[in-house]
Amino acid sequence: MVRTRAAISPTGYPHIGTIYQVLFDYAFAHRHKGKFIVRIEDTDKERTVADAEEKVFKALDWFNLIEDESVRKKGLFGPYRQSDRLDIYKGHAQELIDKNKAYYCFCSKDRLDEMRQKLQKEGKPPMYDKRCLKLDKKTIEQKLTKSEPYVIRLNVPNDKKIKIKDELRGEIVFDSNSVDDQVLLKSDGYPTYFLAVVVDDHLMKISHMVRGEEWLTSSAKIVLLYEYFGWEKPVFVHTPIIRNPDRSKFSKRQGHTNVSWYQEQGFFPEVILNYLALMGWSHPQQKEIFSLDEFIKLFDFKDINPIGPVFDLNKLEWMNGLYIRETQNSDLKSQILNFYQKKYPEKVVEKTIPLIKERIKKLSDYLPLCEFFFNQPHSTEAVDLLSDKKELLGNIYKKLEGIKEWKANIIGEEMMELVKEKKMKTGEFFMILRIIITGRKISPPLNESMEILGKEECLKRLTKG
Repeated sequence: MVRTRAAISPTGYPHIGTIYQVLFDYAFAHRHKGKFIVRIEDTDKERTVADAEEKVFKALDWFNLIEDESVRKKGLFGPYRQSDRLDIYKGHAQELIDKNKAYYCFCSKDRLDEMRQKLQKEGKPPMYDKRCLKLDKKTIEQKLTKSEPYVIRLNVPNDKKIKIKDELRGEIVFDSNSVDDQVLLKSDGYPTYFLAVVVDDHLMKISHMVRGEEWLTSSAKIVLLYEYFGWEKPVFVHTPIIRNPDRSKFSKRQGHTNVSWYQEQGFFPEVILNYLALMGWSHPQQKEIFSLDEFIKLFDFKDINPIGPVFDLNKLEWMNGLYIRETQNSDLKSQILNFYQKKYPEKVVEKTIPLIKERIKKLSDYLPLCEFFFNQPHSTEAVDLLSDKKELLGNIYKKLEGIKEWKANIIGEEMMELVKEKKMKTGEFFMILRIIITGRKISPPLNESMEILGKEECLKRLTKG
């Protein structure tokens, strides 16, 4: 059975790179009627953020990428939080020691720092020098009896070609002489990533190990561990890294990578998934707009382009605007009301949607265009116009006051009649009226806006600005 997993570290809030990876795992598993697992990799205690795990699951729920097994959806292969699996890692580390595939290291931090500095000065990579590998059994037992602090290191063989077959990149060969004796178990009893990920993926029966390409250089250690344990390797897939338009890495330290930013801006989650699906993958019919279900039916890892795709925020905004225009008005009304936490009258929002639907690209664009429907605008331009154009405003007031049926077309006809009477330029006249009514030089269609505002409110704004 296909079993994929998202191994999420709660050291920060969920970002688009996480969702990008989850999307591929989720789609591949669901296409093959398999299982998608979320595992919390919380072994970096110092960097763990208290509410990060909760926010991760809220983000997955928002995108509707619901896992089959996790800390909140128990399965047969738990626990699904690494801090609850420490005894498992300890036992497997001991197994490696018993096989002479790992060893105790008692070197102090000062000694390690000195060693690294020396190697760097010599222009060599700062790799561990295997000093503790030479300790005899009696010395090791004495140190353990004295409770001297230690770590457990991977015993990387010399002069070995370590091969990994990647689904996207073919066979990659590493020289073991350039692979460090990685720490597997830290002095506090917590595993490092390398031991934990291999043990967990094997015990949780993960069929496809999907990681970002930045992890490719560490693959030799992963392969060695699988071989040392005598376990069948999963299919390795190293997906491309999303990049900024300048080709720099799409870092989560940048604000526009955080999922919360996209939520606050009012992007649709299904649009973000649609756009991310196109990051390194192409629809067979070259379609740009498609649903998650359609993506699941078509997606295969082998179709991903390994070259890092560029994340274009302008393209995402365009796509989100396209989705908005395709959304039923009643649904868009609900989305706008929910986005603004139902602070504005439902009937007014409903009436404004036909005026702004073609103009907005995301939900946060709504209020800047429509705030004047809910609040009296306070524009310095409007105040200036009131003092400078009092006679004209008085004429507008009389015309509007005389309208019996308050409809947009009638408002427009009456205003055009006044333009002719005063021999004014149409654009100048309506700019003045627009600023008085909306407080802005650019707004939704004016006559329709005035109809929604109502006769009484429009007359009030002509006198108060």
